[in-house]
Amino acid sequence: MRALRFHAAKELRLEQIPPPDRNPGPGQVLIRNRFVGICGTDLHEYAYGPIFIPKEPHPYTGAHGPQVLGHEFGGVVEAAGDGVSTVAVGDRVSVQPLIMPRAGDYFADRGLYHLSTDLALAGLSWQWGGMADYATLNEYNVQKIPDAMSDEEAALVEPTAVAVYACDRGGVTAGSSVLVTGAGPIGILTLLAARAAGATQLFVSDINDARLAFAKAILQDLITINPKRDAPGDVVRAMSEGNVGCDVAIECVGNEHALKACVDAVRKQGVVVQTGLHPHENPLNWFQVTFKDIDLRGSWAYPTHYWPRVIRLIASGLLPASKVVTNTITLDQAVAQGFDALLDPAGKQLKILIDLSK
Repeated sequence: MRALRFHAAKELRLEQIPPPDRNPGPGQVLIRNRFVGICGTDLHEYAYGPIFIPKEPHPYTGAHGPQVLGHEFGGVVEAAGDGVSTVAVGDRVSVQPLIMPRAGDYFADRGLYHLSTDLALAGLSWQWGGMADYATLNEYNVQKIPDAMSDEEAALVEPTAVAVYACDRGGVTAGSSVLVTGAGPIGILTLLAARAAGATQLFVSDINDARLAFAKAILQDLITINPKRDAPGDVVRAMSEGNVGCDVAIECVGNEHALKACVDAVRKQGVVVQTGLHPHENPLNWFQVTFKDIDLRGSWAYPTHYWPRVIRLIASGLLPASKVVTNTITLDQAVAQGFDALLDPAGKQLKILIDLSK
């Protein structure tokens, strides 16, 4: 089968490799992949990796390079092993890619599977991934999608779950005012998740005017801020109730200036959520954190039980995740028209899906 595999930084190869066994083991499912998204994590691996891709065999899965990439994907069940009861052959599914012990782990025993110290991900530290024709997964990694959801949307459940969890961590609720720093795919999905949760005043900051315009086209009442021209905190305070700042600020870049802007813009006793992955230490104004009595919270991935909820949000139309997709390409175009296009500083593309049927 075809597979796009990571060998080293800037070295992705489209190869023919043996497919998974047509008879999956007990509790496992074989799927024919349909659509897969290129994630920011995939881009970091391509540009600077290996980062999450293990250099030595993963302690839980045994996986190591060359790695089939892709953890935002969905497909159709081709075969199911003994004991599988939640999906059947022919079902269309979305993949929840987190893989970990189901018991005997401190966090797994408490249902906090995404915090397991032995955590692995399909497409990063599992033998199979979404950028190939087929993948074998555990039953708990696949969730049947309803007829109302498209195959493309099935591949968007994973990044949308990141956004929904970030809003949950921030306590976004009906009437909230929310600043999101970063108008990339996760940033815009977080804005959509905040609106779905009932937020009534939305701000976004980004240094890329094209991305701000794209976000504005999706959410027409969105207040856009370019920090090269205006300080996000000043804009947010000027437009917030009582000029005190926003209720929740969510950092979706992994940039120290963006996080500092969140701390500045949020009101006293507001909540700052850190979603983007920072590549190095970030010095904050801790006096302001204390003086403003704010909560500063991390947001790592998502609880694995979010899949049915996020599927309902997307399928209902309440959270139109497909609006972030700017291009769909084929697997043989993935490097030049996918990874390289997304790394282009001009930032003309936002979310690119790979159609594996072609």
